[in-house]
Amino acid sequence: MRASKLLIQLSVYYLILFGGAWLVIHNNPEMQSYLPIGGAEALINAGGGKSNAFEAVSRAHEVKTLGQSLGWMFVAIIGALITSLPVTWVYMATRTSDEYDQSIISTILILPSVVTSIVVVVQHSLALAFALGGIAGAVRFKNSLKSSGDALYILLSVGIGLASGIGAVELALVMSLAFNYCFVGLWVSEYGEREGMKRYMSDFNPDSGPAKTASVEPPLPPGPAA
Repeated sequence: MRASKLLIQLSVYYLILFGGAWLVIHNNPEMQSYLPIGGAEALINAGGGKSNAFEAVSRAHEVKTLGQSLGWMFVAIIGALITSLPVTWVYMATRTSDEYDQSIISTILILPSVVTSIVVVVQHSLALAFALGGIAGAVRFKNSLKSSGDALYILLSVGIGLASGIGAVELALVMSLAFNYCFVGLWVSEYGEREGMKRYMSDFNPDSGPAKTASVEPPLPPGPAA
């Protein structure tokens, strides 16, 4: 039941996102030039004649005014946020309760928006990229993940932020969809499970183990002699 509910929730959510985006672009095709959508096609076709992928993406958009720039940035950040939201559902549903980390939930939600903002700032300036690297190197981050599996969620969050920052929100959405369905599939199938092993995801069939012996109630003490 948990897996069915999660799969239905994910499917409905992605159908609404894809359907809403298709309706907006289909009814207003000129808006695509002012939205962070379509960067994936520019990246794929960034072959001969293009100096680099970022230049190809930048040419795919026609943001000229301050209002259009703010709107583009707002949609990119919101796109990163709503794309990373279903990832938190999968984490909360599949993670073991013993090593569940609430800070990972906040990181999955906030990190893509932060990465999106950083990519927008540095993608056209090598000097800013080096400056950012120097600032990040001066600040020491100490955070040990409870499991190596949590690193996959962090890596996905960075990927979503990068895709949104270069104007390819549709790529971020596909990344999120593929990641979530793969994780749910591994959870349902319990792929690689062995008895006594340390679990990363919670047991999908907790009652499928050996049957528990019925408890025997101790006999009642004898009553007083007549």
